[in-house]
Amino acid sequence: MPVLRKSPSLADAAGLLSRQLRTQIRALARQMEPYARKLERSFMAEMRKLGWSAIQRQTLARITLGTAARMLAGRGPLAAFFEHLEYNGRRLAKLDLGRGAVVEALQSYDRLLARELRHFEPEEAARLQWVSGQLNFLIALTVNDAFYQVREAETKAFYELFQAELESAGQRQLLERSLGTLVRFCQADAGRLFLFHREKQSWLVLGAPGAVELCPAADAQAMLNKLALPRHIRGGAASQRLLLDPAWRGRYPSCWSVPLISVAGVTGAMQFGFRKTYAWLPRELGMLSGAAERCLLGSEKLRLAEDLAAREEQVRELASHMIEVEERERRRISRELHDEAGQLLLCLPLQLDMIERSVPDAPARFSEGLSDAREMVGRAVVEIRRLISDLSPAVLEQLGLGAAVRQLVNRFRTLQGVQVRLHLPRLEALDKRTELVVYRLVQECCSNIARHSSASNVIISLSTADKSLRLCVEDDGVGFRVEEALVRRESFGLAGMRERVALFGGQFEVQSRPGHGSSIGIVLPLPDQPASERAVRQAG
Repeated sequence: MPVLRKSPSLADAAGLLSRQLRTQIRALARQMEPYARKLERSFMAEMRKLGWSAIQRQTLARITLGTAARMLAGRGPLAAFFEHLEYNGRRLAKLDLGRGAVVEALQSYDRLLARELRHFEPEEAARLQWVSGQLNFLIALTVNDAFYQVREAETKAFYELFQAELESAGQRQLLERSLGTLVRFCQADAGRLFLFHREKQSWLVLGAPGAVELCPAADAQAMLNKLALPRHIRGGAASQRLLLDPAWRGRYPSCWSVPLISVAGVTGAMQFGFRKTYAWLPRELGMLSGAAERCLLGSEKLRLAEDLAAREEQVRELASHMIEVEERERRRISRELHDEAGQLLLCLPLQLDMIERSVPDAPARFSEGLSDAREMVGRAVVEIRRLISDLSPAVLEQLGLGAAVRQLVNRFRTLQGVQVRLHLPRLEALDKRTELVVYRLVQECCSNIARHSSASNVIISLSTADKSLRLCVEDDGVGFRVEEALVRRESFGLAGMRERVALFGGQFEVQSRPGHGSSIGIVLPLPDQPASERAVRQAG
């Protein structure tokens, strides 16, 4: 059984008693000794009528005045008696009895004792009644403290389980911390947690030095079924085969097995080994069963969170890959527009000139038509150049982010007739991916303002500091309701920007309301660059 721990406040209570009271207690013990057996039989019969179980009656009998009489009549130390009281008080608490029921039972014993005291002289009976009252007070105080110790241990264990749930970084860490807490709670000499992996058909063992896997026997499902109920496994018994760690068989006189049950059924078990024979009590069983359920639920939540995080990471990787694919496709389309459509449009004016010269006496209307065609071709060339620049800005590749943003803002100012103030101090050296992300964000902001804002003034600020890049775009346009804009299905501007920022691990904030313009703030963390790459970019 677990080691008996002394309570400093109560195990030494005997030392607080006066010498006279101790003498009186021993005298009471000697005088009660002839009646102690009879009192105990009567008391046990009365408790049986009240429905107390055999183990409850036996434990309760160990804290009565009759027990005190037997222990103290032989001049045994009072401290040992109080330790005995404390231990059995904890057992009563673990038998799931209330303190009120224990007090009522002890009062029944006192009534039985009062009948026996009638055989004494009145003066002697009164003295013995007073001494028994003092001893009863000490018994009640010790038992009350024992109940408190049990409740305190349970509260501490559940608090540690709660802390493990909050602080554990993963499912395995949570289960290992929870197992350690429960081993300390039940004062076991060893503990193991076994999770059955149905796909691998093996047991994952936690609590051993390092996590290991044990291959199950052929009757794995039968073993799971047998472990579906809490079990006390005794040393040398046939049930020893239910110990999932073969090294435990024959090693521990007592072992406890508590099932781990999920919606899918039995998923494993927690097993505890004791070097002394110790059968669990109802409150211990209830505590371990509740803790096992909490551990499993907590670990399932962590596992689901880990799976969700892994899936989110896959989605982010896929989205990042899609953005790269999009950029490659933009560059491909840009090249084709430049090499194919652009070249053809550049050849069209020459063809029109040749047609005009081949018809020297053509009417004026014919010449006017050719002139209009040349003008449309010129506009088409300008538009294609704009599209090529939007799709894959060469200036970004050649001169960097600052020059590309200035070019973008100048073109936006010219095409939209908007007053734009650009704050662009010297930026830190950025990697290509960051420059492209920031350029696309500024481009999308300008596009949204052009299409929806009707703004007259725009302020664009871009800066780097403290390993982060900050972009702020403000306008005095018509504004909008942010919540509606972010959830609108047919609108992808703000949602796309937010996704780009999230993929980069940044922060995205939008402020706006109808009639009061809008403001977009973005903060992106800057990845560390290798020194060689940083030197090359700064030199360029």
